[in-house]
Amino acid sequence: MVYNIFVDNDVREIIRITLSDTADTGQVFGTHDSFLRKIEKAFGVELVLRRDELVVTGKRAGQAAGVVEDAVWILESGEALDDQKIEYVIHLAEEGGSYRTSGTGKDVVAFTSRGRPIKAKTIGQTAYVEAIRNHDIVFGIGPAGTGKTYLAVAMAVSEFKARHVEKIVLARPAVEAGERLGFLPGDLQEKVDPYLRPLYDALYEIMGRDAALRLKEKEAIEVVPLAYMRGRTLDGAFIILDEAQNTTREQMKMFLTRMGFGSRVVVTGDVTQIDLPDGKASGLLHAERVLKDVSDIAFCHLHEADVVRHTLVKKIIGAYERWEKNDAPKKR
Repeated sequence: MVYNIFVDNDVREIIRITLSDTADTGQVFGTHDSFLRKIEKAFGVELVLRRDELVVTGKRAGQAAGVVEDAVWILESGEALDDQKIEYVIHLAEEGGSYRTSGTGKDVVAFTSRGRPIKAKTIGQTAYVEAIRNHDIVFGIGPAGTGKTYLAVAMAVSEFKARHVEKIVLARPAVEAGERLGFLPGDLQEKVDPYLRPLYDALYEIMGRDAALRLKEKEAIEVVPLAYMRGRTLDGAFIILDEAQNTTREQMKMFLTRMGFGSRVVVTGDVTQIDLPDGKASGLLHAERVLKDVSDIAFCHLHEADVVRHTLVKKIIGAYERWEKNDAPKKR
């Protein structure tokens, strides 16, 4: 890219970006120029494409031009550019950073059964993966869509394939969110399976359904309700506790003390979605207070900016956070 920068009397930058011949403007700018519109709205600038030249006008033209350059770099690096990615690039620019220098999107955690690389997509996710690599126990705390469970399962599969652990254990509390287990059809296992479905989904996508089921039959992989963990000691295992906000203090202590020699533990949860009965304190919140100063235990907090689902998910989370901060206290 070639920049020609001018400043008019209103202290507005005018940046002319000459796009290279290899740049696919359709991908860089999005369907019907949707990415350009997002950049214009975020920085209050005007973007006009004239043949192979993009003219950026506005007081924050420099930041907007940086986003365009990041978008081109992402595509030339072989990464996909979608709504979530362009919004994250904009977020980094607003914070004074750049996707190119953030270190995200480079480290491959694992591959799916179809050969697609699984990577940390945000700075928060990158820090989370690094914490799992470098600590025996990691707590991943954050809202829905931040990849807490998926990345933990990907790391578990990676460690298992590298033979650093002998088995994978995935656990989840069977806490009811408005429904009753007793009203569901089937035996106990059939009743709890719906609560374990998100863990199965991640496992099947990463390992392949047939391969995962074969390992499950050999008990090299276990997907169990948290209650099944009592009384066990797990050596040489990668253990994941999902939806940990719905554990009690007693359950959390029970789970953490199942850890044996050569094992790794990842605990994930969203403290904004606690489904415990009134009067029951969350074991996840309690564990953070009790264990915050224990060495080799890491607490990673993921935020709205780390959401990698549909862009509306990020907006929904933000709306609820603002309501909790401003309106909810008035209604109590």
